[in-house]
Formats: sequence, C-alpha cells, structure tokens
Amino acid sequence: MPPALDQEQAVEAARYALLRRLAYAMRHHMVVHLQPIGMILEVMERRLEAPLPELGPIHEAMQKVNAHARAAVQSSLDVVTWLAPEDGQLIAAEAGVRECFELLRSPLNFRGFALRNEAAALPQPVSRSAIRSVLPAALLALTDHGRSPANLVMHGRWGAQRVEVVLTMQASEGTPGFSGEPHYRLIGWDDVQCIARAEGVGCLREGDTVTLSFAA
Repeated sequence: MPPALDQEQAVEAARYALLRRLAYAMRHHMVVHLQPIGMILEVMERRLEAPLPELGPIHEAMQKVNAHARAAVQSSLDVVTWLAPEDGQLIAAEAGVRECFELLRSPLNFRGFALRNEAAALPQPVSRSAIRSVLPAALLALTDHGRSPANLVMHGRWGAQRVEVVLTMQASEGTPGFSGEPHYRLIGWDDVQCIARAEGVGCLREGDTVTLSFAA
C-alpha cells in the first residue's frame, strides 16, 4: 500500500475515533434545549385545565417553547457541521475555543477534570475545522492518559500570523470522577498528531502541557 494512502487512512481513523468520543457530548448538546419544552408544556396543560385559564401566562409559556425550539434546531444544525465541516470556514479563535469548551466541559467534569477557559481576547480568524478537531483531540488525549481529579486550563496567545492555545493540566484535591460515556477506545497522541498534520496545526507536548499553534 502506498505510504500516502497509509497516512490518509491513519488520519481518517483518528477522525473517526474522535467523532465517536465526541458523540456522547454532541447528543447532550442537541437535547439540552428540548428538555425544558416538555416541562413547560406540562405546566401549560395544567393551566388550560382551569375553568377560566389565564391567557397571559400561557402566551408567555408559548413564547418560551418557541425560543427553545428555535435554539434546538440551530443546535442540531450546528452539530451537523461538526460531522461534516464546511471547507474554508473561519471563526475567531476565542469563539472556536469557546465552542470546544461548551461541548466538553460537562463530560470532562463528570470524569473529574475541571475544564477552565482563559483563552480570551483572541479575535484572529482561524480554521473552524482545525480548531474543532485538534483542540478536542488534545483535550481528550490529555485526560485519557492523565489522572483525575485535575484542573485543565486553556490559555491563549497570538502573534502576527499564528494563534496558540496552551493546555495545562495540574492535579487537584478531591475524588476521582467517573465516565458515563459509552465505551470506546482512548485517544492517543498519535491520533492528535495525525489530525494536527492534516489540518496544518502545530502540536507540541511537554509533559502535561500541550501547545497548539493555528494559522491566523
């Protein structure tokens, strides 16, 4: 088999493993806006059973249902772009970091890793596909091969043509977490390197610190 094909298959395997690991978080991300709708509808139903229902609160409840429904649709459409990235799409680096933070904060917290986002003031545009694939892969690799409880902090810095996201993990006090994710294989550093090379992202690991360098 030609070496180029070997490398292409390795990248695809790494991407598939990453998506399988992110699937649990994506599912939660998609339903978070749907859960309140059922509760609001139950309250509306009880109010409508009254002999003379008050229309004001019911109208307000309908507005909340519409808002949650629109947010759920947008969230579902956004998840599709994680699965099938749009070519050439850019995003401000701080917004890209925030997307990854919001997706993985809860799952990592359950596992005993307190994720903090301190990568602010990074307005430079970077590849949305790159930051959405390399940053989560690095976060999962750090935690898959680290021990909880621990703090995991994301810092940011930038220069003329590069944006760096620095991940630092430090042990903390407390009890280890647990994972509610369906079992799938760990993300290794070879996976991170494969995806990073494919996306043109620099990746340097020094112990429990990882520096990712994105083209701005």
